[in-house]
Amino acid sequence: MRLTFVIGALTLGGAERTLAFLAKHFMERGHSVSVVTLYSPEKDFYALPSKMNRKTLGMTRPAQIFHQFPLLRRTILSTEPEVIISFLDKMNMMTLTSMWGTEVPVIVCERTDPSGYSIGPIWDQLRWWTYRAATGIVVQSKGTADYFLPKFKDKISIIPNPVTRPASSDRPPDMSLPKPCIVGMGRLVAEKRFDLLIRAFAQIKDQYPEWTLVILGEGPLRGELERLRDAVGLADRLLLSGRAQNPDDLLKQADLFVLSSSVEGFPNALCEAMACGLPVIATDCPSGPREIVRDGIDGLLVPNQDEAALSKAMDRLMSKEEERRRLAARAVEVVDRFGVEKVAEMWEALFAQAVRR
Repeated sequence: MRLTFVIGALTLGGAERTLAFLAKHFMERGHSVSVVTLYSPEKDFYALPSKMNRKTLGMTRPAQIFHQFPLLRRTILSTEPEVIISFLDKMNMMTLTSMWGTEVPVIVCERTDPSGYSIGPIWDQLRWWTYRAATGIVVQSKGTADYFLPKFKDKISIIPNPVTRPASSDRPPDMSLPKPCIVGMGRLVAEKRFDLLIRAFAQIKDQYPEWTLVILGEGPLRGELERLRDAVGLADRLLLSGRAQNPDDLLKQADLFVLSSSVEGFPNALCEAMACGLPVIATDCPSGPREIVRDGIDGLLVPNQDEAALSKAMDRLMSKEEERRRLAARAVEVVDRFGVEKVAEMWEALFAQAVRR
């Protein structure tokens, strides 16, 4: 089948990583795959196979976005798609608007829980208007599916992200983490609530002077988090180590992983940590973690945005190595629960259904 994936750019992010993985995997399964991006490959963080058909609109700044609809339509149609798969909310609206009046089925993918954040009043309203034209709407969890109005329910498919086994490598890791350590990972943005994680760790730092907190990722809140680090006395106990090209190499060195987000879709970072055999603690935000973590079996869930509860759970696992080992032993089952072949078959069933509509 001829599949065309559409996204703004292949910069660092969970949606971008998932699209790049799926595009490559479906090409390996015999599909004809194209990828269309607004921005040029110079912005790529994730690589596509050299033989894949890659089209770009060559945008250099966001202000150009509203002039690109005719070009986006021509570029997508030039790939002769049987199914179009668009990723991320604003890109979904652009794709649906650009393809208005064509008969090509368009599947849009929401990658986080829209009930937990606003993309602006105009965009929020445009979502409801444009999504009526979508052939299908893919979400990653039941929590996100519950956001949509009843009239959209027949369009909704719940398809989790595929989880792969960590790659083995003979090369040395990008850096060596201090031992023992807690790791958090993600973009340094408000919804990841790394401020909550830092404060929770600060509450118990004196009980565990040998432990270090490491946050992998980059983003606009770096300066704010650095100031918080210094204010709570963690200048020599917290590492904000930036982007990780090969996060598995670093996760394997950690002793505990914490997801502190207030809103999620289907957090890749949490799945990666579990696949690497780490015990995990996750905030029970409205969508995602509860469908991944089996509380008390392969990790711990704590109430969303509850600093005291998060600190207590961290204290519990930091003090009990045997419990960390017990949870870690089951955590790796995430690879089988959300395996690549299972997820690919769900997507292919949706593609076939979209073509029939």
